[in-house]
Amino acid sequence: MTDSAHIMSAFDADLERIQNLILEMGGLAESQISDSADALRQRDNERAQAVIIADKRIDALELEVDQEVVRVLALRQPIAQDLRTVVTVLKIAGNLERIGDYAKNNAKRAAAISHAQPVGSSSGTIRRMSRATGDMLRDALDAYMKGDAVLAEDVRQRDEDVDLMYNGLFRELLTHMMEDPRAITACMHLLFVAKNIERIGDHITGIAEQVIYTVTGSLPEEDRPKGDNTPYTETGDGLAPAPDAPKDS
Repeated sequence: MTDSAHIMSAFDADLERIQNLILEMGGLAESQISDSADALRQRDNERAQAVIIADKRIDALELEVDQEVVRVLALRQPIAQDLRTVVTVLKIAGNLERIGDYAKNNAKRAAAISHAQPVGSSSGTIRRMSRATGDMLRDALDAYMKGDAVLAEDVRQRDEDVDLMYNGLFRELLTHMMEDPRAITACMHLLFVAKNIERIGDHITGIAEQVIYTVTGSLPEEDRPKGDNTPYTETGDGLAPAPDAPKDS
């Protein structure tokens, strides 16, 4: 084997090892989305605690990906598409870590919501949002492994559906809070939960855009459809600001 062929073989082995780490992160993040939604719906504090604990594994995997990428850059000095692939891995890992954080934050709210009365159709909407983002993440990772820019663009477009579901839930919960002040605490927790899921959709979109960049060499030129208009929602007292997802604790 020539030196050049040996270097390429070593790089391919390094990349495969990193991709396996990404797939493990992705599988855990997908489970976190589903499990946190189930914990909220079933008012299952034990499952919520398991989601919180599992987030540490995602954090550890991101650190491992970072270390592997630094080693590959130092030893292999990739160029052109190989360099794009390695840089993309870093960004995908960062997005997956943030997805895990948002799912963890939702799990932390399970205990607060568990004793509250159900509010309107919020439970069903949150379940649909979680299912939609879980499907998006699965397809985004599939697009990454296959180098499928078309599938990645499809994922990118589907984020608008998640935004629209969030818009509808935002307005519904706002109405409940105005009509019954006793519902304000539960509604605020639910608003933060929904916002976390909406942000998960944004991070999955970021993964899809990185896949497109890896395959084509450029990011999408057109802004993706964005259906979240809650910062400009009219209420009886004027414009209502949307809750932003809280910082991780």
